[in-house]
Formats: sequence, structure tokens, C-alpha cells
Amino acid sequence: MSELLDATRAALRSRQMSLRTEQTYVYWIKRYARFHDLRHPAQMAEPEVQAFLNHLAVERDVAASTQTLALSALLFLYDAVLGRPLGTMGGLVRVRKPPKLPVVLTRQEVLDVLGRMSGVDRTVASLLYGSGLRLSGALRLRLQDLDLDRHQITVREGKGAKDRVAILPRSLVAPLAAQADRARRLHQADLADGGGEAVLPHALERKYRGAGRRPEWQFLFPAARLSADPRTGRIHRHHRAPSSVQKAVRTAVRAAGIPKRASCHTLRHSFATHLLEDGVDVRTVQHLLGHAKLATTQVYLHVVGHTGLRVQSPLDRLDDPPPRPA
Repeated sequence: MSELLDATRAALRSRQMSLRTEQTYVYWIKRYARFHDLRHPAQMAEPEVQAFLNHLAVERDVAASTQTLALSALLFLYDAVLGRPLGTMGGLVRVRKPPKLPVVLTRQEVLDVLGRMSGVDRTVASLLYGSGLRLSGALRLRLQDLDLDRHQITVREGKGAKDRVAILPRSLVAPLAAQADRARRLHQADLADGGGEAVLPHALERKYRGAGRRPEWQFLFPAARLSADPRTGRIHRHHRAPSSVQKAVRTAVRAAGIPKRASCHTLRHSFATHLLEDGVDVRTVQHLLGHAKLATTQVYLHVVGHTGLRVQSPLDRLDDPPPRPA
């Protein structure tokens, strides 16, 4: 199994998959093998894969996205690693759960949450709401991705490995400029200590020798400590940990007395919903969010209601005078 997992990692890296995807696929391959009493996947095929996925759907009652992720990992394993693409699985039980409306904060609730945050965590959370970024996208920003003059942020290799341009709120120009200065000073200190080399995406390190030591490639929100790259073992300064921002947002939500299950991603949901409430075209919102499909963005229309529809509840009209007879 160890050789198989190493081969899986190598196949994923050759296709420039992210570290998170690599870790997730390895996790599901291990669970698949454990489910079948540690049999080697090469000794199994469609019936065993189907049995495992049905177990997730029926007995574990997982979400549809979870089952799909496990299926993707096993499809990759048999196709790219074992060279035996899986065939049809007619008895596969697919999870079909109705989509849930996203949790959205009101504008006052956003103010209450951000008002109870401070420092770098508040700046990151403000980007999630003000620019509609995902937490991973915000934390992966490099110094060169900021365009303070044009009020734009370049989000590189977001979900689906796509680049896009996001809006940069004018109210964040000064905090982000200050944060960029702090990142540059920290980089200068790292260089003085013999370090200061950032992890570059994919093969850029070989293509641009020494680029990792240049200031524009440093993370906008650097981590407080140096750490070892899990793939190479080399010491770098990575970006700020997601858990720091997640914990700060949860704490602020509780302190504000908000009874919603709000998280960092809720700020992104609120960004989209509030734009639609302001009359921004749904196609524009789709572009700003980086959604590949319009249907993904249209779920927010269910939160704000149909554009232009103004329906008053009959309960609110009980005290109105009766209509005059025709």
C-alpha cells in the first residue's frame, strides 16, 4: 500500500494537483482499503468500489459531495495509477439530498462580527465579505496580487484552477497597504537570516531561478513561524493558518449573539446576497465569485427573492380598510 500511495502522490503532482487534493485522495484510498480488510486495490474492481460507495451513502449517510469526492479519488486511482479505468456500476446508490440555502448574515450582523475582530484576522475576514473571496484564496494572496491603485485583487488558481480578478474595497486599501509593508519587512528579516524563499506554484521555481526570494512572491498574510514543506521538506514561511481566521470568526459570531451557524464562508455568501439585493446583475456576481456555472450563483436568488418581486404578507394587511366594491 505504501508504494501505491507514493505512486498516487506522484501521479497527482505530475498533474499539478494541489496538496489538499493529494491529501484528500490518499485519505479516501486508505478508507477504501480499510473497508475491505486492507486488501490491495489492485485485487479489487467495480464490485468492491460500488460496495464502499454504497456503504458511505446508506450506512454512513454522508453528503452527496462527500460521496462524489470519494468516487473521484477511486476513479483517479484506477485510471491514472493502476491503469484499469473503472467501468459501469449499475447498482451504485448516489446520494440525493436537496440543496440547502446558504447561511447569510444581515449587513448589521456583518458589522457586528467585524467590529469584534482585530488585527490580521479582521483584515482577512473583511476581504471575505468585501471581495467575496474564499478563505483559501485570501490566504494564498501574494504581494504581487494587490493592485491598490486600480482597487483590484488577482485571485490565482482558485477553485477549478482558474485565475480571476476580484474587487478590492476602498476601505481596505490602507489596511492592506500596511499589511503588505509588514510582509515585506518580515521577508527582509528572513533574507538576513539566510532564508526568505517562498514556495512557488508548480514548475515556476525551475523556470524562474531565484524568483522565490523576490518580494513580489511572498505571501500577503505570512505565517508567524517558519515551517517545513510537506512535499520537499524545505523550510519556508508559509501563509497564515486558516484555523486562526476560522476561530476568530466563530468567536466574534458568538460574542455578537448571532444565533446562526456562521463561518468564514458565510461572509462570502453574504457578499453575493447583498450585491444581488443592491440590484447587481447575477452574471456580474457570478464573475466576481468565480463560479463556472450560473446555476451555482443563482442559489443566492432564492435568498433575496425574485428580482423586482414585492409581495406583502396578508397578515400585514389585516388592519387595512376593506377594498371598495367595484
